[in-house]
Amino acid sequence: MESRPKLPVVIACGLHSEARTEVVDRLLRAVPGSVALHHDHSTASHGTVRRTIRSAAGELHAGEAPLVNDCACCALRQDLIPELERLATDGITRLAVVELWDSVEPKAMAEVVAAHGEDVVLTNVVTAVDPALVLPCLGNGDDLADAGLAAAATDQRTVADTFARQLEYAPVLALVDSEDADEEDAALLNQLHPTAHHVHAASRELAAAAFAGFDVRAAAAAQDPACALLPQEADDSGVSTYVWHRDRPFHPERLYRALEDLTCAAARSRGRFWLADRPDTLLGWDAAGGALSVEQAGPWLAALPDAAWDMVPPERRAAAALDWHDENGDRCQHLVFTSPGLDRDGLGEVLESCLLTDAEYAAGPDAWRRLPPTFAPLLDHAI
Repeated sequence: MESRPKLPVVIACGLHSEARTEVVDRLLRAVPGSVALHHDHSTASHGTVRRTIRSAAGELHAGEAPLVNDCACCALRQDLIPELERLATDGITRLAVVELWDSVEPKAMAEVVAAHGEDVVLTNVVTAVDPALVLPCLGNGDDLADAGLAAAATDQRTVADTFARQLEYAPVLALVDSEDADEEDAALLNQLHPTAHHVHAASRELAAAAFAGFDVRAAAAAQDPACALLPQEADDSGVSTYVWHRDRPFHPERLYRALEDLTCAAARSRGRFWLADRPDTLLGWDAAGGALSVEQAGPWLAALPDAAWDMVPPERRAAAALDWHDENGDRCQHLVFTSPGLDRDGLGEVLESCLLTDAEYAAGPDAWRRLPPTFAPLLDHAI
């Protein structure tokens, strides 16, 4: 018996809700037999999320899914696959558009669909963008809870960091028309995610992009601080991307004192860095909206025995090779700052002042480990 083709699924996401709705509506009109599945988290305070399924002609079905562990996103994950499988077996749906609610990030949902859908296939992830709102979103350090956008009672994300991850995960950015958008907005968008494929929401390219294919492993690697291929130097229309790369560790105290200045220096900064008192630990840097998140992202590959390299993903090995230094291996500072009006010289001076001096560096790793563990409150609570 011939097997039934899998149902193509495209995920549409983004904090720009009007832009997202426009993109989904245009997909429904462009692809006959397509439907959009949406879980509205605004009803979560009442213990449920509201599920709707609609076509270009209007709403087809509505229902509710109970919260799971007081978490709307958990409810979405549990409810999504059965609904997609049902659509896959109806014999009439050509494309399922999963329209994520405002603050839901696409990575977790893409991985759920890719891993658990027996009769569905994830064909792409699209982030809908109003170019005029990119800088305001990146500058918004408000908690999602204060903005009414939290996905759970324990949600501690901010508007800025959520938007940054939505933007940088998707290989396709669908842009809507905006009277307020200008060349600076376009340059900022290009520099934040230079490898993204930009399509206009009203173009025929949008429908083609929905079926283009999606590599869930590559998308995850692009957000992993240990192996992300970070943006390159750029300068256009008043927007700059500054890449700072050094082969010497930071002094933990001096870097800690400079965190506020460094975090506020750019609309967006990210990368990987090396602390002298933690010489074997790769640390991730992720900043937007004036707030910084640092995390332990595993060991530097130079700290691993040779036998362990066979277990390291190829994306991780490739990133290490690009940063490799004869003395320190892949241990390095690799930070990227993107912003309008970026003060490259001032930023570089602050960063340089945080590195070990020649005398401190010459003292070696045993002496570095005895430096004040200033970052312990930020890092060790997550262990």
